[in-house]
Amino acid sequence: MAMVSRLLSRSRQLYAGQIFFQHDHGMPVRSYAKEASASNLPPLKGDEMLRNIFYDVKNKFETAFSVLRKEKITIDPDDPAAVSQYAKVIETIREKADLLSESQKIKYAIDLQTQDIPDARTYLLTLQEIRIKNGLADDIGAEPLMMEALEKVEKEIKKPLLRSDKKNMSLLLAEFDKVNKKLGIKKEDLPKYEEQLELKVAKEDLDGLKKDAIEAMETQLKREEFKDEEMVDVKSLDIRNFF
Repeated sequence: MAMVSRLLSRSRQLYAGQIFFQHDHGMPVRSYAKEASASNLPPLKGDEMLRNIFYDVKNKFETAFSVLRKEKITIDPDDPAAVSQYAKVIETIREKADLLSESQKIKYAIDLQTQDIPDARTYLLTLQEIRIKNGLADDIGAEPLMMEALEKVEKEIKKPLLRSDKKNMSLLLAEFDKVNKKLGIKKEDLPKYEEQLELKVAKEDLDGLKKDAIEAMETQLKREEFKDEEMVDVKSLDIRNFF
């Protein structure tokens, strides 16, 4: 159950500076929230809405379980092959249960939290707040370079840069192109960045599962009837036996 909960209700969002760069940078913003227009939906009473939400979550859990019952997962976060296999299992669950990928979650979260921000400076500062709030590091040093680019443009136009100012926003995007080039970021490499992000998530999930399994076994071995037992290697566990 803990594994399925990890997959269906991850509250922590991972940050990739490369993906932040691409937002509002020649790429249309997509809404990944798969919501129907209010005008196309009949009004729902409170109980009916809750019931629909319950069945939707229930179906996603059942779909996840159906995949996990079939797939062999090796709980070894230090083995790249095990991490890659687990990432593929997550992808299968995501596709069958109609869940968002990590990069889609990031794009949707950014869009949701910045959609009403009028100026470029507040937009960039909000991205920074999102990163800090989630305890994530700007490993590639993107933020200072992005802010330098903005300051250069605002100094040139002698006023704050509004996101609706398409003419001067194009100047900022041109500066961002230079930053991307300096950092070695290419649009055509986005799938690679997204794959790296998914592998990072998979590794962190396996780390968590390993920790949970060890703690559970240590607790079990403290019981009198198991005092003569030895702790097994977590890698030898087959989680399909525990569903």
